[in-house]
Amino acid sequence: MAKNIMIQGTMSNVGKSLLAAGLCRILRQDGVRTAPFKGQNMALNSFITAAGGEMGRAQVVQAEAAGIAPDVRMNPVLLKPTTDVGSQVIVGGEVKGNMRAMEYYRRKKEFLPAVLSAYESLAAEYDVIVIEGAGSPAEINLKDGDGFVNMGLAKLVDAPVLLAGDIDRGGVFAQLYGTVALLEPEERARVKGVIVNKFRGDRAILEPGLRMLEELCGVPVAGVVPYVHADIDDEDSLSGRFDREAVSKRIDIAVIRLPRISNFTDFAPFERYEDVSVRYVDSPRALRRPDLILLPGTKSTITDLRWLRQSGMEAAVLKLADSGTAVIGICGGYQMLGKSISDPEGAEAGAGTEIAGMGLLDQETVFRGEKLQTQTSGRFGAVEGLLAPLSGMGYQGYEIHMGRSGDRPPLEGRGRIYGTYIHGIFDAPGVAGAVLEALCREKGVDFAGLGRFDPAAYKERQYDLLADAVRGGLDMDLVYRVINREV
Repeated sequence: MAKNIMIQGTMSNVGKSLLAAGLCRILRQDGVRTAPFKGQNMALNSFITAAGGEMGRAQVVQAEAAGIAPDVRMNPVLLKPTTDVGSQVIVGGEVKGNMRAMEYYRRKKEFLPAVLSAYESLAAEYDVIVIEGAGSPAEINLKDGDGFVNMGLAKLVDAPVLLAGDIDRGGVFAQLYGTVALLEPEERARVKGVIVNKFRGDRAILEPGLRMLEELCGVPVAGVVPYVHADIDDEDSLSGRFDREAVSKRIDIAVIRLPRISNFTDFAPFERYEDVSVRYVDSPRALRRPDLILLPGTKSTITDLRWLRQSGMEAAVLKLADSGTAVIGICGGYQMLGKSISDPEGAEAGAGTEIAGMGLLDQETVFRGEKLQTQTSGRFGAVEGLLAPLSGMGYQGYEIHMGRSGDRPPLEGRGRIYGTYIHGIFDAPGVAGAVLEALCREKGVDFAGLGRFDPAAYKERQYDLLADAVRGGLDMDLVYRVINREV
């Protein structure tokens, strides 16, 4: 069985996912066969594997960093929030249904065998499993239901723990010491070191505090990891990309920030062009007059369409579309662009719900109880209108939706309005560039001025940059001793 190490955090968004990805990359660079694991993940940003299973994108990123194919065993339980108090529960890559929070916690033990089976199967194939926790291990109101999340999972698989805190948000010493202090003695014994993450500045200034932290926590500081400037997919709605300065560049793209936005990493290929702005907007005033509007996926299409209507965003988008602004909808956004959406079985909204769409595409969507989840690839047929240059180009990606809109092409539309069910469609070589080139041609600007890049090589460089930062910040001798149970 594989050795293991677990990264836990003082709270959500302290950088656990990227630290785990960095460790996966480092171990791969050092010739160690490594796989990531997270017993339970909560995120709307998901992925469909080659086998058709659904998993969180954080473990996809970690698998890519480790140089292996994503596998649902790496994330056996995925919760996709549907409301403020409920989620769609996915176990082993398959949907088990929608559950309110209390129901899920009552039934959580039912999923333990699947979690252990997934872990043990991976552990039989790899040398080291890098485990990521979720939220904080010191949520004392949730400890009884920890099970396979933080310290519960560490106990089940006998994993040593490194505890990370986020200094960029402030209060990192209180975060780390407070978390350790709230742990039970046997849990505290599993913590082999603490990590100060997202540090900017001179480490020498930190040294007095680090020495005090070691005395208070009773474990060494395993590292001070700098704020990493690597372009790697974010996992959830806490993503910093939503807070970027909204400056319009040579080509300006506006992504509608739906309340339940999902898979926003679909648009990352556009962000990698230096003179392209990708702005996430949630008000008509912020929309302005972009060159392209992107309607993203959502976990609750009908609810978010109502928000679009009530907030005035629908009217603003329709006005711009009528004046010639290009619009592309992905998955739920594509469904919104059609004539109607109905849910006769209550698969997403209440049974019998029906709502008019935006009417920009000639298709009707009906929600069914069975989710379609599959990888897909091929070549575009004849594409008309603005995006005609995509005709005949190869595409690849994955579909993940419960709505059905009939037998549709991979990219539907003509003129300046388009829709697709395929997530990741802009990742294929040349596709994002062809879209931008079409916008440049129409606007009369030089496409070459946006910059070009090799997406695959670029992604590999980003993982290496992450690994360099994590390796430089961590005491890797200590990390290896923790893995080898020498401390």
